[in-house]
Amino acid sequence: MSWFVGAVRRSIRARLLLSYLLVVAVGALTVVATVFLSTPPLFDRAMRHMQGMPGMMGMGEMTAAARADVTAAFQEAMFRAVGIATAAATVAAVLTAILVSRRITAPIRDLAQASARLTAGHYRERVSVAAADEIGARAASFNCLAATLDQTEEQRLRLIGDVAHELRTPLATIQGYMEGLLDGVVAPSPDLWAQLHGEAGRLRRLVDDLQELSRAEAGQIALRAVALDPVELLERAATRLRPQFEAAGIALVAPTTRSVPAVCADPDRAVQVLVNLLGNALRYTPRDGTVTLTATALERLVLFAVADTGIGIPPENLPHLFERFYRVDRSRSRARGGSGIGLTIARALVEAQGGAIDAESAGPGQGSTVTFSLPRSDARS
Repeated sequence: MSWFVGAVRRSIRARLLLSYLLVVAVGALTVVATVFLSTPPLFDRAMRHMQGMPGMMGMGEMTAAARADVTAAFQEAMFRAVGIATAAATVAAVLTAILVSRRITAPIRDLAQASARLTAGHYRERVSVAAADEIGARAASFNCLAATLDQTEEQRLRLIGDVAHELRTPLATIQGYMEGLLDGVVAPSPDLWAQLHGEAGRLRRLVDDLQELSRAEAGQIALRAVALDPVELLERAATRLRPQFEAAGIALVAPTTRSVPAVCADPDRAVQVLVNLLGNALRYTPRDGTVTLTATALERLVLFAVADTGIGIPPENLPHLFERFYRVDRSRSRARGGSGIGLTIARALVEAQGGAIDAESAGPGQGSTVTFSLPRSDARS
């Protein structure tokens, strides 16, 4: 008995079959009870009706034995009908339970097997969505989860490869010069020390950027949101990088009017985003080019824009611009000292402050514009 109870608890098919058989049993018991309770009154009423017919014997003329025989015959016929109906219903219940449970348990079994493979690290595992019911919805959710895990795993592997690639160049340079110094092939000089110091600085900046990105994406950066003047933010960022723009022969244009409503943001992080975007524009804008800063008021946001007349961005590169270590021009960016994650950090900081960031370009040689939004302070009050 305990084995049967355990089987019923573990198997949907057994529970479906048991539920159908219970329905059959309730129906059969109802018919039997109805026969026992209804046969005598129905028989008496039939006899009273037959009493008024010519040539028919009355109730008094029918013996008790005859009356019992008729009642027994009627009940026997009803019991046969109940037995046949119960047998047919039982067969139908068994077949229905098998067919229905097979349609229910098959996708559930597939989900269980796919979940086990997904747990083992096979993130490309998918299940078929056979129907648009609840189980089909769970299958679709499983496929979405598997796709997300697969994408995350690809990003993790790509991140490891990108970090190794970024570390390899400065480390190889430092190691090569150090081996030359140890072997006496390379003579020490101020220029050599400056180059080694520069390569070490690249490593330090990369480590700092990775740490900053990790904290930003994990939501571990403390933000102090206050009301800020957008034009003042642009001026602070422009002042910080204006000497570099002047040295590169690139014009930096910032607004002077203060007609834009205040934003609610962290002052240091907002300036950091602008500095990252300005530094990116500086790398990709040739001499005699122009970089323009603007701030535009929207209904509940303020839209900041950093537009340049640089090398532009091909359309196929735009969707990947804010990914880690993604570069439109890898050799140029590495030569100018970019870590390749400045835009990724900017996106994480903007989203942490309730905004969004985007980039657009008409194509190669036609410049680009990076825009990001921050909530207005009056919209949050």
